[in-house]
Amino acid sequence: MKRIVLFASGSGTNAQRIIEYFKDHTDIEVVLVLSNKPKAQVLERATRLKVSAFSFNRTAFYDSSQVLDLLKLNKPDLIVLAGFLWLMPESIIKAFSGKIINIHPALLPAYGGKGMYGSHVHEAVVAAGEKESGITIHEVTEEYDRGSILFQAKTALTKEETPVSLAAKIHELEYEHFPQVIETFLNK
Repeated sequence: MKRIVLFASGSGTNAQRIIEYFKDHTDIEVVLVLSNKPKAQVLERATRLKVSAFSFNRTAFYDSSQVLDLLKLNKPDLIVLAGFLWLMPESIIKAFSGKIINIHPALLPAYGGKGMYGSHVHEAVVAAGEKESGITIHEVTEEYDRGSILFQAKTALTKEETPVSLAAKIHELEYEHFPQVIETFLNK
């Protein structure tokens, strides 16, 4: 059985979709959800779906080996960042080289980097008058949104597009494609 550990910072709709997608899978399972926010809704979603869930603080993540040790204990074949906003520490990237992926709500390399997440991305895309946007699933490196691109999906923007309407389109792309890309990545 191939094992996935999810990292998320917020409500966890993508994490829930991934957990549900693999719930009855014959050889892939989500074994753990980790969050840097103790009150993040993703922790409740994971618990309700019978997946172990824990939160951690900045010290446990960056200044000690606590999170790294927990990851090693859980032996993930893949670490998936699903709305996780902190930069991954070098120690985790080195320990799980080539086994960490992230989803970004724009077509990288455009609209990526520090501070470009969620509504900030959609506001920038709409303000720039872009004709399309989308999602990018990429490998994680020590820099925000710089890893090799694994997959992109696009959606057209209308003249009446708002950041809120664009966010809804992007979420639909995420829900549709993210679990499938994870499955393909694990089966390569």
